[in-house]
Amino acid sequence: MKVFCDKHNPKLYKILVAAKFNGVDIEAPEFTEADAKSADFTKKNLSGKVPFLETDQGTLFGDNAIARYVSRLGKNKLNGSSSFDAATIEQWIDFAVNEIDLPAAVWVLPILGTIPNNSTATQKAKGDIRKALENLNKHLLSRTFLVGNRISLADIVVAFSLYRLYELVLDPPFRKQFINANRWYTTIVNQPEVKAVIGEAKLCEKMQVAKETAPKEEKPVEKPVEKPKEQPKKKEEKPKKKKEEEEEEEDEDHEEKKEKKPNPLDLLPPSKFVLDEWKRTYSNNDTRTVAIPWFWANYDKEGYCVYFANYKYNSELQKLFMTANLLGGFVQRLDAVRKHGFGSLIILGEEPSLEIQCCFLFRGNGIPQAMIECDDSECYDWVKADTDDAATREKINQFWAWDMPRFNQGKAFK
Repeated sequence: MKVFCDKHNPKLYKILVAAKFNGVDIEAPEFTEADAKSADFTKKNLSGKVPFLETDQGTLFGDNAIARYVSRLGKNKLNGSSSFDAATIEQWIDFAVNEIDLPAAVWVLPILGTIPNNSTATQKAKGDIRKALENLNKHLLSRTFLVGNRISLADIVVAFSLYRLYELVLDPPFRKQFINANRWYTTIVNQPEVKAVIGEAKLCEKMQVAKETAPKEEKPVEKPVEKPKEQPKKKEEKPKKKKEEEEEEEDEDHEEKKEKKPNPLDLLPPSKFVLDEWKRTYSNNDTRTVAIPWFWANYDKEGYCVYFANYKYNSELQKLFMTANLLGGFVQRLDAVRKHGFGSLIILGEEPSLEIQCCFLFRGNGIPQAMIECDDSECYDWVKADTDDAATREKINQFWAWDMPRFNQGKAFK
């Protein structure tokens, strides 16, 4: 049998490790992107995806499908000793696919340069991975392996779904609370059969971060959207009489003067805390290890303030997608606050018991008029944060880092 895939891909590792445990011989020849696009390969592999396995009986694609096939060839009981064990193993494979693989890709692939980085998506992915590790850690509290008393395919699949995370981003501060999961992972990757495939597994010492790309692209996209709305009006005005044109020009000039009325927040004395610099630091660096220390080192409580906002009607929040849309609409209506504000809007809990909490940083010493004029603000109870209090500071940290208990998902307002 031959399996075709990039030799440094964890999807390939799980297949080769399963083969080692079962004493199955599989060749893994050198394989590149050019090989994947060749006419010969695409003819054999209709999916065009790797890993791809050639056997005497036919071909298979998909890393987990191939791993399942390999695990059933040998005498080693990688699929459990009972029907219940087999089902439980499938459960954990589904867990890896649904709870780990996608957020892991969103977090890690930008670091590897495979996809553009988006800080909002990365923060969401961090929260999802944290939740997955919490569940894994609880399960492993009194267990050595995921299923039964010996290594199964479940351990192999889940461990290699976590492989790049442990290698690149799960540094000591992040992983310290997942003692059971860490113990289990190091047990798996230090098995002789695993070492024969990957060598010595490395644990991340410093969380790697990707360069921020998404925010730089958002600014030029937003500005042109408003211009086309004004251009058609100018074309329609050509046939109008001169008097009408002059009157409309006077009205426009009057409106412009109104719009240019100075914002009281622009007249405040300069502050050592530069909001744009904070937004860049937050977007481009790890939140706990870099952004939060920067925030408190530069925070100016005379020039800025922090408010917590709790949604008044949490009892009505039963559907996650509707709650997420509610927050999305709130953020879209806050453009007037953007120059002088920053915020983290959080959804806590699970369906049907959801809750919205927010934390906003504002220029000045109170809630800006632009926020007060936003209709959504009336739906929240606002409480000013005492930033001199240690417990309050940690609560703010949790909002910035999206790592508070019961966290489901969040939106950053920048």
